[in-house]
This record gives sequence, C-alpha cells and structure tokens, in this order.
Amino acid sequence: MRLKKLFNQGLLICLAAVLLMPLTTGCGIFKSLFGDEGSEIEVLPDQLAQDGMEALDNENYRTAALIFRELKDRYPYSKYAILAELKMADSLYFKELYIEAAEAYREFERLHPKNEAIPYVIYQIGMCNFQQIQGPDRDQTPTVEAIQTFTRLRETFPDSRFASMALARITDAQNALAGHEWYVGQFYYKLNMYPAALGRFISLVKNYPDTGYHSQALEQIKACRQKIEEQNAATAAWEAEQKQKEEAEKPPEKKTGETGGEKAGKSE
Repeated sequence: MRLKKLFNQGLLICLAAVLLMPLTTGCGIFKSLFGDEGSEIEVLPDQLAQDGMEALDNENYRTAALIFRELKDRYPYSKYAILAELKMADSLYFKELYIEAAEAYREFERLHPKNEAIPYVIYQIGMCNFQQIQGPDRDQTPTVEAIQTFTRLRETFPDSRFASMALARITDAQNALAGHEWYVGQFYYKLNMYPAALGRFISLVKNYPDTGYHSQALEQIKACRQKIEEQNAATAAWEAEQKQKEEAEKPPEKKTGETGGEKAGKSE
C-alpha cells in the first residue's frame, strides 16, 4: 500500500518531529508494566513512547495501540500525549480497525485543530472511509463520506502534500460511485423498471462523465426511452381495448320516443 510505504519511509519521523520536542527523560513515572516475577517496574514516559513507536514500525499494531493508549491515559498532560493520540489512531488504522481509527483521528482534530499534523489527520479520516468501500452492489455511504473528507482537505489545505494525494483518492471514489450507478441502473433495466433505470443512467452521464461509463450509459438511456415508449404504447392499446369491451358489454339503451309510443298504443 502506497500510504504504508510512505509511512515506513519517513512520514512517522516527520510527524513525530512536528508534534514533539526531542524525546528526553520526563519527570513522570508509569507503573503500568510488571517484571518477570510480577513486581511493578518503573517505565519512563519517553521509554514508553519509544516502545510504542518501535512496535508500530515493526507492524505490531495491536501492541502499539495498547502502549499509546496507556501513555495517553496515564500521562495526558505530558508532551508525549499528542504523540500518543496520533500514533494510537495510526495503530488502529494499520490494524484495519477503520471505524475506531476514524474516531481517534476525529478526536485528535477536535482537540488540536491548529496542529501542523491536521492535513495528515484529515487525509487519514478520508482513508478510513475509503478503505471501507465495497462492491457496486453495496451501500456507498463510505464512498460519499470519503469524497467529502478529501474535498474538505483540498479546500482547507490546498498546498499540502496530502491534498494532492487526496485528489487521486477522490477519482477512485467517484469511479466507485459510477460503478454503483451503473449496477443499479442495470438491475432496474433487467426488472423492466425502465423509468427508474433511465434516472440512474442519466445521473451517471451527468455526475460521472469521465469514469469510463459514458458511452455505455448513453446507449442505455436510448434503450430505456425506447422501452418506455413501447410500454406506453402497449398501455394505451390495452386501455383502448378494455374500453371497447366495456362498451360492447353494455345493454342497448331504449329510445325515449319508442317507449312513449308503446305506452300510448296500449292506452287506446
């Protein structure tokens, strides 16, 4: 995965440098780990942070998430807390726990809206949605939310390196939405629900013109309109036939003049 490669090649180091001063021995002490015989051992905050980064770099994501959560919860006011918040979210993301990771990234953005890592955080929120995109026959809510998040990133931080990366993801997500529209349109067409199918194909042409479905959608629009005309003609013919049958089945009406004459003859 491109993002993972970027992460391993230096993004982690860059973000840590942005968020923190060089790691030095802190004055606080954690007593959350235990020795071989069950006795508590002192763990300095900087050592705990380093352990978490090491676990993350070694792809031990579950361990990393636990370490960073412990660091964040036990030492919330230290200079390591911001690192712990962000790296816990990263650990959840690479563990493929995308819902939990998205929530952690959103919490980071809410707590630190001016932090220099925010473009990366917004990008990762979008990626959490993007990674949940499934096939064209499934709900496309994650697809829509990914596009919205990546668009927000590009509008808010247009000069960020992550803004350019977001553009490619937007294109991929739009292709996914186009595939969904095509799938649903074909589904309706096969069920002879031509007006519903027509709406989907028109939407495809209008909203996703550059996704590779344009010519096919135009052909289907033509086919749908032809089928709708045939259906309308068949319906009109059936209604005319039914009206003729109803007229034929009606009893003949008696003429008023003849009725009066017959009555007059009888009276004489």
